[in-house]
Amino acid sequence: MKSATCNFDDNFVIGAGGFGNVYKGHMDNSATTVVIKHLNPSSNQGVREFQTEIELLSKLRHLHLVLLIGYCNDNHEMILVYDYMAHGTLCDHLYKSKKPPLPWKQRLKICIGTTKGLHYLNTGAKRTIIHRDVKSTNILLDEKWVAKISDFGLSKLGLIDAGHNHVNTMVKEKSDVYSFGVVLFEVLCARLAIILDLPEEQVNLAKLARHCYKNGTLDQIVDPNIREEIAPECLKKFGELGYSYLRKNGFKRSGINNVLWGLEFALQLQEEAEMSGLLPAALASLSIPPLHGESTTNDDENVLRSTANSDKLKNRTLLSKIMNPTGR
Repeated sequence: MKSATCNFDDNFVIGAGGFGNVYKGHMDNSATTVVIKHLNPSSNQGVREFQTEIELLSKLRHLHLVLLIGYCNDNHEMILVYDYMAHGTLCDHLYKSKKPPLPWKQRLKICIGTTKGLHYLNTGAKRTIIHRDVKSTNILLDEKWVAKISDFGLSKLGLIDAGHNHVNTMVKEKSDVYSFGVVLFEVLCARLAIILDLPEEQVNLAKLARHCYKNGTLDQIVDPNIREEIAPECLKKFGELGYSYLRKNGFKRSGINNVLWGLEFALQLQEEAEMSGLLPAALASLSIPPLHGESTTNDDENVLRSTANSDKLKNRTLLSKIMNPTGR
């Protein structure tokens, strides 16, 4: 690992955190590019997270989870080695960046890929895994723009009590859903989840997005770079989904499975609008009726019902193969 980073030369640093520096390294005679996290030996931060990361990622393999290649835990040196993600974090492409803005449909596909990773954590592993730190900086993008969930240091195994009651696990899983709901609106609006120097009503993105959706003004906070790309029906569905994930009552939030259904449906609405030549020149004509009070209907049922009732879904398969995913 020293060789891969020229003895941890500062010129190889691509990031930093409470645990220490993150390096871009080259192994196998420069044939393999890797990311190396080097825990600062003098810091007490990150030891537990280091162990959790190894314990979980060494047992998990999925297209939409970052790949742990190896680690070092010797002579007070704690190092993690990952597959290199050529396009960095999702956050890198949304705000405070000189990179060209991501097209709307590509953003949708990244969201779908992330959902597949979360679905695997919650249903595909031997025990439910709650990530507990879902955010745009922990969603990485490889050379083909495939989304990979990273940073499992705060993750927990879901608990099931002796009576096989899944309530505790479901509530924690839906905390991941809430966090992902915030990511969805980061993607739509291209702004941070919290911006302290904005007016009070705009500081918290989740609160702002809920307010705009309920009042039919969601189109007003859409990233200007993608306003002319979004099909109105796609935005309506995306807003409906994002709002349902940000419900204050965890029991009313959609489950991960229905998150995937809904996003696949939103992508289909977008693609059909593009094929039909129905994309608007702008979203100024979009009308999203305001909500009057909270619906008492279960949000999962709403997502499934609106999906199932659409004639556009006849003879089509929307739910991706979770256990055998393929990159887009």
